[in-house]
Amino acid sequence: MHSPTEAVSKKLKNYIDLTDQELDTLARMPGRSLVIPAGEDIVHEGQSGHRAFILQDGWVMSYKLLPEGARQIIDFQVPGDFLGLRSLLLRTSDHSFEAVTDVRVAEVKAHDMLSAFSSSPRLAMAILWAASCDEAMVVEHLVNIGRRSAIERTAHFLLELGARLRLIGVGNEQGYSCPLSQYQLADTLGLSAIHINRVLRQLREQKLVTFQKGLVRFDDLEELIELAEFEMGYLDQIGPVLAK
Repeated sequence: MHSPTEAVSKKLKNYIDLTDQELDTLARMPGRSLVIPAGEDIVHEGQSGHRAFILQDGWVMSYKLLPEGARQIIDFQVPGDFLGLRSLLLRTSDHSFEAVTDVRVAEVKAHDMLSAFSSSPRLAMAILWAASCDEAMVVEHLVNIGRRSAIERTAHFLLELGARLRLIGVGNEQGYSCPLSQYQLADTLGLSAIHINRVLRQLREQKLVTFQKGLVRFDDLEELIELAEFEMGYLDQIGPVLAK
């Protein structure tokens, strides 16, 4: 079994080169580990309780339910991501998190995180940095839906997922494993299931990217990046700004 903080350590060290002592503080921050089966909510919208989670293994989706029952997927979380970080400060969670696959999460209570922040300001800065990049992704997703064509937004999203996974040592520039269904991808991108199927076929026929049987394969990465006008600056993956 991996350490609960192995993936998040890789992610945070991209922003600040954490010392062994700071990594030890991070390792002591989570409490119990939980295994959540696919399809179950980890956090419900409106749920109270000042706690968050670190995703150790598996994929999660964050979403909101509309009054009439429709669902809007906000984003997907991969190992190393925090779930419900805002709910440590807010009285209730403002959206839900559902396990896409079977997942393992480590629980983080508010007082444990605040204690870690107090003893390690650089660790606090690294987590804030990661949270800021997550917000930047949400902004990019709004641009995706509002201003990019269906094929451009699909290409952009698949490239973004690949970049996020490479940051924690999963996948490479040839591709990555992806458990998302076409329905989930369509929901995220504001498309119908029929439309996303057509777009994926178009990308495959143009020999740019193939998404089949749980695997994303980049057939022509450079052309795909050009099509999506994908600039990685908002992901801030150029390496740590602050050294040890």
